[in-house]
Amino acid sequence: MTAVLRILTAGESHGRALVVTIEGLPAGLEISADDVQGELGRRRLGFGRGPRMRFEQDEVTLLAGILHGRTIGSPVAIVINNTEWPKWEEAMSPAPGSEGRRLTQPRPGHADLAGAQKYGFDEVSKILERASARETAARVAAGTCAKALLRVLGAEVLSHVVQLGGVTSKSGRLPTPADRAAVDESPVRCFDAEAEAAMVAEVEAAMKEGDSLGGAAEILGYGVPVGLGSHVHWDRKIDGMLCQALASIQAVKAVEIGDGIEVSARRGSQAHDPISWDPQSAAYRRESDRAGGIEGGITTGGLIVARAYMKPLATLARPTLGTVDTDTKEQTVSFKERTDATAVPAMGVVAETMMAWVLAGEALRKFGGDSVPEVVRNRDAFLASLS
Repeated sequence: MTAVLRILTAGESHGRALVVTIEGLPAGLEISADDVQGELGRRRLGFGRGPRMRFEQDEVTLLAGILHGRTIGSPVAIVINNTEWPKWEEAMSPAPGSEGRRLTQPRPGHADLAGAQKYGFDEVSKILERASARETAARVAAGTCAKALLRVLGAEVLSHVVQLGGVTSKSGRLPTPADRAAVDESPVRCFDAEAEAAMVAEVEAAMKEGDSLGGAAEILGYGVPVGLGSHVHWDRKIDGMLCQALASIQAVKAVEIGDGIEVSARRGSQAHDPISWDPQSAAYRRESDRAGGIEGGITTGGLIVARAYMKPLATLARPTLGTVDTDTKEQTVSFKERTDATAVPAMGVVAETMMAWVLAGEALRKFGGDSVPEVVRNRDAFLASLS
């Protein structure tokens, strides 16, 4: 299926810059460098992040497709410069004559070895440069645009951490868009104060041992209209799109829509969301949200709920994972890079981007339009037809 919104990122972890090109945005969407900078700042949040978050600042340039604060309908290009580039200019030079650094102790759980084998390299630095989660900064820049489009359609996307290591939030209270600042102020981006304290302690323990932690973020889509996605083809089901988008985030190994795992153990009579009619709003309602706002691959107009589960990072502050040196074939331990004890809070921000990207793209597919007013007008006409 051809995407209505298309995104292409380029750049290496220690390279001169990351670049993202976005095609398909309607004209008239308000975007500023400060907007992008703000979202990139949220990606840097979270207790347990390594020193690289302090060293490498995100310098944003809106290169093309935006004039005087608004999109003009042509492709948007955004550059995120690497402030540490002078340290890496020789090692990462595109010019011939220098091989750069050689890393020959691939990390288990990373793309290092499989990538080197796939692309025919005898060491792994050329793989890790692109496999690094640094690439997600470019996605978050693109996500700023997707979120802006959703906002003019009355929708918002928000994430919060519900699990970190062995600590899981037991609170059933969900944050709303009005709680975004409160979530971001939490050192682990958790909306549950009791769980937050235990999560911080868990991270501190892992840091003391030079180890890493995984966890889960819940991503919520508020105000998403009915009718996005479709049942007619496997690649048009919006829950499938969300699963693919969220699973594409580095280190994410599982995705859940709604209460999918829990309801798989229930009987059908207790697994679905009863439908009722609200005469005051002249609209159908679901009395619960076990399906996460999606039925048959189509949004229902309810709250979209997804969870992304991230494995512990493969790069450890004190490497202990066994590996093989690709030069000598001798048993050794994986090499050490600057790393985080956990990146789950940041992953949640990236997951917001991926959900926003899917929802914005499907909103454009459903409503169409070359300008923001046209898209809004088409959305309003569709919603009016439902009542």
